[in-house]
Amino acid sequence: MNYWLVKSEPEAYSWAGLMKDGRTAWTGVRNFAARNNLRAMKRGDGVFFYHSGEGKEIVGIAKVLKAAYPDPTAKEGDWSCVDLVPAKAVAKPVNLQTIKADKILMEMVLAKRPRLSVSPVTEEQFNRVLELAGTKI
Repeated sequence: MNYWLVKSEPEAYSWAGLMKDGRTAWTGVRNFAARNNLRAMKRGDGVFFYHSGEGKEIVGIAKVLKAAYPDPTAKEGDWSCVDLVPAKAVAKPVNLQTIKADKILMEMVLAKRPRLSVSPVTEEQFNRVLELAGTKI
């Protein structure tokens, strides 16, 4: 299994929205690095859901339900999306300040390239976030 982080501004699409919907197509990604990360996702991979903008924190854990397929919202170009389902909310959100201060998490792509909307997470980083969030899966 691999691990990932996806970012969304809560005003655009929130963790609560994913919980309510029960499933979503992660569409609209128009950055080549983020697209390539989407294409690397496999069914069952763990995905942190990060609220950008106001909160700047990891608020939930999702799973990849369907691996990459052509993004139906793309009018032109070679873009992809995946389907995500919510797994569970974290008990305690983990904010960007905590991530940048932690000796394991400071190496996360989120800390080094904060504008990338879809990024890989190592197993060590994934487990550390779960620890800080007081969450077990």
